[in-house]
Amino acid sequence: MRKFGISVYPNHSSVEDIKEYMDLAAKYGFSRVFTCLLSVDKEDKKQIVADFSETIAHATALGMEVIADISPKVFDELGISYDDLSFFKEIGADGIRLDMGFTGNEESIMTFNPQELAIELNISSGTRYLENILSYQANAAKLQGCHNFYPHRYTGLSYEHFIETTTVYKKHGISTAAFVNSPSATIGPWPVKEGLCTLEMHREWPITTQAKHLWATDLIDDVIIANAFASEEELKALSNIDPYKITLDCVLRDDIPEIERKIVLEEFHFNRGDISDYVIRSTQSRVKYKGHEFKTFNTEEMHTGDILIESSLYAHYAGELQIALLPMENSGKTNVVGHITEADQVLLPYIKPWQKFAFHEVRE
Repeated sequence: MRKFGISVYPNHSSVEDIKEYMDLAAKYGFSRVFTCLLSVDKEDKKQIVADFSETIAHATALGMEVIADISPKVFDELGISYDDLSFFKEIGADGIRLDMGFTGNEESIMTFNPQELAIELNISSGTRYLENILSYQANAAKLQGCHNFYPHRYTGLSYEHFIETTTVYKKHGISTAAFVNSPSATIGPWPVKEGLCTLEMHREWPITTQAKHLWATDLIDDVIIANAFASEEELKALSNIDPYKITLDCVLRDDIPEIERKIVLEEFHFNRGDISDYVIRSTQSRVKYKGHEFKTFNTEEMHTGDILIESSLYAHYAGELQIALLPMENSGKTNVVGHITEADQVLLPYIKPWQKFAFHEVRE
């Protein structure tokens, strides 16, 4: 099951602010919490236990899963051993994420921890890290993967590296997660604040497009907002996304007729199997509305991302919905009824043969 998550940083925010944020996220169906222990030291241990325990307990009460980010350095600072993870159970965590790992055998031993904690691995490293751990006969049922996020502009992952590294985890049946950036949020684990995201290409994208793109790759299970605190508007917009169906934000013409509007926004769409280089074709509407007169009202030239509905001048094609993939001349028989937002046009290549998709109307 694909899920949304948030990130909280008790070292940088008050416990009360974090609780309020968790309440808001839970209201919109968010069920995962990422938190970071990378910047702690042994002198702060008592306060850390108090703050993290309180925030994690609140998340647990809301039904949210909490994963704490750690490294071997944190083990040393807090006097924790890889073969005794009771500290993390003490603060209430459901699992730990290893930002940096050990040799492989230690991680395999961790997967048998009696506390039943999930062991989350850093997908972004790009080594044969997962295969090495599995070679030590790890309990794969306790393993999951999560990418890094990158606060410094231009340091985020390349798309090719993201695909290559995540594919390894999916081939082994390991659940995956990645981070998106909230443009309205400013709090992260480090002083640099140039956005927090896994993929560099996402840094300036709308948060909804980032999430939809991750799911469109069919490689990511959970999408986590990396920085805090995302706005309620952003949380609500994300909660409306169907993680299993590509939903395209679109702008429709003011003069679009009622039936054409209904076809775009209410009918069930899927791309035909015999695909074209020029258009995505959803043809069921021409069957449902057979006999309806589709008059011409806007037959301008067609551009990439335009939403098209064929008029009755195209005979049995009348009522068919299409999305333009390339610029095309208009024969005078095709109505341009709206367009996909510029941001969401990046999702069009992910609509494969028989892929299901939908539209969400927005105002530009």
